[in-house]
Parts: sequence; C-alpha cells; structure tokens
Amino acid sequence: MFSIKDLDAKLREIDGRSYKAYKDIQGSYRYGDTILYIDYVQSDPFAPPSRVRVRVPMSKAGFPPFLYQDRRSIGLEDLLTRYARRSIDSFGKDQPSQKKTVMIDAGQQQVLKRSSCKITPDWVEIRLKVELPAAGRRILGRKAYEILGQSLFSKVEEAVVFNPKREQEMTEWVFLFEDQEKIRQGLQEMGLVAFVANGSILARTSGSSDLPLPVSVPFQSPPGLEVELATLHHGPIKGMGVPKGVTLIVGGGYHGKSTLLKAIEKGAYNHIRGDGREWVISSYNTVKIRAEDGRRIQKVDIRYFIDNLPGGDDTQQFSSLNASGSTSQAANIIEAIETGADLLLMDEDTSATNFMIRDARMQSLVAKEKEPITPFIDRVRSLYEKNEISTILVIGGAGDYLDVADRVVMLDSYRVFDVTTRAQEVAKSISSNRLSDVSEHLLEYRDRIIEKVQPKNSARDRVKISAKGLHTIMVGKEAVDLSGLEQLLDSSQTRTIAECLAHLDRYLDGRPSFKKLIDSIYADLEKDLDRATGFKPGFHPGDLALPRKYELAAAINRLPFLQIE
Repeated sequence: MFSIKDLDAKLREIDGRSYKAYKDIQGSYRYGDTILYIDYVQSDPFAPPSRVRVRVPMSKAGFPPFLYQDRRSIGLEDLLTRYARRSIDSFGKDQPSQKKTVMIDAGQQQVLKRSSCKITPDWVEIRLKVELPAAGRRILGRKAYEILGQSLFSKVEEAVVFNPKREQEMTEWVFLFEDQEKIRQGLQEMGLVAFVANGSILARTSGSSDLPLPVSVPFQSPPGLEVELATLHHGPIKGMGVPKGVTLIVGGGYHGKSTLLKAIEKGAYNHIRGDGREWVISSYNTVKIRAEDGRRIQKVDIRYFIDNLPGGDDTQQFSSLNASGSTSQAANIIEAIETGADLLLMDEDTSATNFMIRDARMQSLVAKEKEPITPFIDRVRSLYEKNEISTILVIGGAGDYLDVADRVVMLDSYRVFDVTTRAQEVAKSISSNRLSDVSEHLLEYRDRIIEKVQPKNSARDRVKISAKGLHTIMVGKEAVDLSGLEQLLDSSQTRTIAECLAHLDRYLDGRPSFKKLIDSIYADLEKDLDRATGFKPGFHPGDLALPRKYELAAAINRLPFLQIE
C-alpha cells in the first residue's frame, strides 16, 4: 500500500502526459487511518469515469453500533450516501457548462440497499466516480491531486465521521426504516395486504416526478377500514388496512383512484421522512399487472385465462415474440405468481378490456366455445379462495366487478369512503345478467427449466449485456424493454439486473426451476451486491441498488435469447 505522498509524486511525474498515463495511479493509498482505493482508471477523458473508494476505520468514524445492527445498516448506509452526495456537491461544476467532477449514486424518495456505501463493524466505505481532469487529452496532475489527495478525503470524512449533532437525525432515519419493515412483516398476521396511514400525502407533483404535491388532501381512512398498528419507535399509527381478498377502488375520473393504487404499488418499498408515503406499506410480494402489447413470452402456461386459440396454438407452453394485450396480461400474472406474488394490483386504464370483462351482451353474441379468453372477472375470486392471492383493482366503468368484490372503496375529491354495502345493494338490484365463463383449468404451471440464456457456443461468443437508463437493457444489439415494470424505480436497480443477466449461467447448474433460480440469485443479492453481480472484491462500480425479485424475474422472462425446456 502506498502513502498519499506517493500519489502526489506519481501525479507530478505524469503531469502533462497523455491521458492514458493516469493508469499509473491505480492502487491504494493511506492518508492517516483513511485509505483511498483507486480501483479503475478511465482510459480517455470521454470514457466512463474512474472508480474510487474511500474507507474510514470505524475507530475514526465512531458510529454507535445500534445504528447499524441488523437491517438498520441499510438505513444508515442510505443516509450516509446522502450525506456524501451533499458534501461532494462542492466539487460540483468548475463552470456552469461542465459536468460534476465527483459523483455518488445516492437515493431519492425510497430507501434501497445500495453498493455506494458499505458499513462493517471495522470500517465505513464510500464508493465514488471521479472524472480525472485533463486539458484536451493531457493530464492535469496538480488538479487531480487537489481532488484525490486533498478534497476527497476531507469531504468523505465530513460525511461519514460521526457528528453528535446528527445523532438525532440518524436515529430517526434508521428507526423509521425499522418500523416500516416491522409493519410490512406484520401485515400477513393481521390479515392485511396493505396499509395507508392517516395523514399520508399520496399525490405527486407530476407524472414525471416522485416528489409530494405541496398542496394536497391528506389521506383519511374510512371508519370501517381503520386499523391501529403498533410500532417500535413511533407509537401506534392509525390508517386504512386493506384486508386480504378482492378490493375495488372506484370513483369518477380524476378523483384519485389511480393515485391511491400507485401509492400502494410503491408501498412495497420504504420511503424517506417527508415523502408523504412513509406509512404506506404493502406486502413484499405486491406486483402491479398491466397489459404489455408486444412483449416476448417464452413457454408460459396461460390456460387458466386463455385456451383453445384459433390455429391450435399451445397455451400450456405459450410463446410469442409480439404478444397481444390479453396474452401479455395473462402471462404477466402467471409469471408473477410463479415468482411468489400474493397481491396483484390492476388499473382498468392499463388493462386489456377483453381480458378483464365479457359482459352479457357479448356473451349472447359470441358463444363461449368461440371465445378463448376466460376473463379476469371469472378468475379473481378463485385466485383468492383457492390460491390466497389477493387483488386490488381500480375500476371506473366495469360495474360487473361489484359481483365479485369483498369490499369497495370510493374516491371522491381525493377522499376515501367505504361503499361496500351500497355496492352490494347495487349489484343485487341491477343484475349484470352475465354468466360465468370459467373453464375447467385450475391455476397450475409446470416448473419451467431454463435451457439457454446466451447466444453462445463458447465464452468468446458471449454478448454484452448492459443497462441503458431505467427501462432498457441492451443484450448485444437487442433492447429488452422494461417500461411495463411500474415498480422498477431506479436506474441503479436496472444496472443490477443487467449484471445478474450477464452472469446468469453461474446459477444454471443442476437445472433449477425458474422460481428456484430467482430465489438463489436474490438470496445472493441480499447478502452482498458485490459478489452476486460477478465483480471482483474491490472493483465494484458503486452504482448498483437492490431490485425486487419480481423485476429481476420479469427481465429474465423478456430476454431475447431465453430458451425454456
């Protein structure tokens, strides 16, 4: 290991030389008790930035152990990453037109397990990207030393050395995370699938922003659905408990139906204080379902919903390169259930109409034997009663769903009312006159075994897999479209998924079922984002975040070269 003086000497030596000479500084450097690891050096000023880590010993960082014990460490790592982002912002931009010199992958409204900060009982490590300075393609050695040898240490230590003035904020941050986890873990025992606390702010500033709307109607539970949940650190919290079963969200257009559903959709994640959705908590296994015209499907058993297609296509092992709205929605449900979903969320606006409903008039006009689709309305009760899979649906026009609902809540100017009794009265007094279209098939699916995920005959033939933003993964020259995955929140999650896809063949020995494959990958991700994604220790990019297993599975299901036995 070198000293920081050695770094100074190296940068003086290569000052003014060709940019590639920066490779000489790769290595580790000690500055007192703190260590700078220069893991990767960019080869060109326009190449992806260099990767560095700054490790501060816990003897110097000084965090009380209670702040990072067990899963609290995820909350503290998230907060320290935010502190580091705030601290290094002073590197910012030398000129308004220039991009930042030092960057860190920090969170927004959700708290995610990230690779940008790591805490152990022995040390705290911050992982950064650094744009090494140049004049054209010539090294600016003195400027580089100002960043790497001076400012970086002070800025990181400012963020990760314990400051008693921040103790209350840190404690509140990790205690909030812990209580959110406790509520989510307790939903099952209470017979609930979701909880929305009174006073929550659900509306966002815009469709493209996840920030809370400054002037908004606070959520208030209908009396009949109000429950009180105990927490470890925040006392009892009251709000609407959504019981297991079939729940409809109804109301006029623009009154807040989809806003409530989206809040529950995001409730599978923990939110930061001040977001407004801190106490909107849904099951770990909540999956938003939608129609996804054009998606790939590979040998999914969709007979539960679709069978006897014209032309004799096999729906027990249904495959398509360009699925329709109904077949894509059917496959999305089966794939989610295969992975372990216990709560499905659907919005009438983003569903295929012919998949959701077939009313009495269409039943009279088109005979059952001519209709291959068993609509969701005829399966939703069985999903719950026989398979313990609950559903929450936003319904604006398909009143036939009143016949199958356990409860109905109405949104009126963003206020929520329990109208279950009234809905049942309407269903009894105004008959839908439709007949159940249930076919004989039960919900079942074979254990799918992955045969091939890469178009290769040897290691040399492997295609490159990389993430491009939030909703695209490039597999060679083919784009995998993830825009239908509404619970994928952060491009860092997409990068993690791409890394998993690139190393998927490591998990294929022994021919595991699809679910076992996902569970194995995810267990490794939860233990350590570093090792699970194939990076050597010390060479992690520092910009990964833990996705949910449902989005990981969905990406695998959309791989262009996926082959199922």
